Amino acid sequence: MEKYRSFDEIQIALKKGESDCRSIVNYYLQNIQTKAHLNAFVEVYAQSALEQAEKVDQKLVAGTAGRLAGMVIGIKDVLTYEGHPCTASSKILNGYVSQHTATAVQRLLDEDAIIIGRLNCDEFGMGSSNESSVYGKVLQEIGTNRVPGGSSGGSAVAVQANLCTVSLGTDTGGSVRQPAAFTGVIGMKPTYSRVSRWGLIAYASSFDTIGIFSTTLPDNARILEVIAGYDTKDSTSSSVEVAPYSNSLQFNKKVKIALLKEALHAPSLQAEIKENTLSVAEKLKLAGHEVEEVEFPLLPYVLPTYYILTTAEASANLARFDGVKYGYRSPKAPNLEQLYKNSRSEGFGEEVKRRILLGTFVLSASYHDAYFTKAQQVRRIIKDQTEKLLTEFDFLLLPTTPTTAFKFGEHGDDPVSMYLEDLFTVQAAVAGVPAISIPNGKDKKGLPIGLQVLANTFKETELYAFSHYLSTLTLN
Repeated sequence: MEKYRSFDEIQIALKKGESDCRSIVNYYLQNIQTKAHLNAFVEVYAQSALEQAEKVDQKLVAGTAGRLAGMVIGIKDVLTYEGHPCTASSKILNGYVSQHTATAVQRLLDEDAIIIGRLNCDEFGMGSSNESSVYGKVLQEIGTNRVPGGSSGGSAVAVQANLCTVSLGTDTGGSVRQPAAFTGVIGMKPTYSRVSRWGLIAYASSFDTIGIFSTTLPDNARILEVIAGYDTKDSTSSSVEVAPYSNSLQFNKKVKIALLKEALHAPSLQAEIKENTLSVAEKLKLAGHEVEEVEFPLLPYVLPTYYILTTAEASANLARFDGVKYGYRSPKAPNLEQLYKNSRSEGFGEEVKRRILLGTFVLSASYHDAYFTKAQQVRRIIKDQTEKLLTEFDFLLLPTTPTTAFKFGEHGDDPVSMYLEDLFTVQAAVAGVPAISIPNGKDKKGLPIGLQVLANTFKETELYAFSHYLSTLTLN
């Protein structure tokens, strides 16, 4: 039986004197080495993690340790950590060393968490399978011929394979929730602006959200209550008060739950996922909750709206990577113009170049109003209608993904079919509301199924409590 599958187990071991932080870090380092073939980590911070562990051990003896003393965390390779490389799993940032620490990472360190390494991901967070990383694909611990999901595939597998206690990922359109569903762990996307984006390498700035992977809901809640909150370095971060999420997991009331009819009856929805979702809905009804199928006719417009806006923002954000000041620089550049062209052509992968081109197109003078402006207007309608629905109902329940984990290369020649894997996760991203994926059984092949819950903006307390209750009803 593996040790330390939750922070509670770590705290018990520390309090009883059965272990110390250095031993716990060594335990995870051994796991990482044993399971190196999964390719979850692109770099392991063995030395700095052990040094941090010793400092935390001293604080524990002195009685001055923070809330997360002994928790070992992996961070997605898009979050900066001063003095450590950060490449967004792209060749274009080869050799870049972070000059500062992301606010979310710093807040973890301030509470004596231990950062053990950076985790593999789709290049710049663009992908649903973790196949576009310059470091190669991440393998699932269960069924290595199946994708771990993306873009935060390394973060998901690190928790699935017990390579760290929890991990940070990012969710732009489902990049935490979808891999969480594929790997059978918990994945939380908070309300947009709930967590500072300072130190996060941007993909689409009005969508990017730092999210959390864990095996237990209390651990997930503990992390959010530490990293959430206003940050003077990020003007888009919210000043709404941060609740004690981990102390508010009790749930003892009857609620109204909406099931999205368009999601449940989508032609692409795998039969077992539909069955498991409806099974939970039936249990909720039997427990006295009000569950109703509702129509959301805007669902077919959510995915195209998302891809128009995110590619446009990516085109603007990634313009800074030009081979001049840092990162990869093409050796075959006789002049400045050719330096830009060659560095970007050689440094970016195919999926990133595809999205930059799409984004540049929708932002062009001839098509700006027809695509980008129109998509912004549609986004507002989707946001308003989603929030209206979440005012009439306490929660929105739907599958996390239309299928369980697909095989490597299955969508390689058809980018649109890959984009459709985000069909059920993009609504929360477009609307900016919090959403979580929790495990809900397995299909006939033994592959994990995810159940997704949405709540209204800044309702993370209620979302955690309901999800904690819901986990007692899911098919484990």
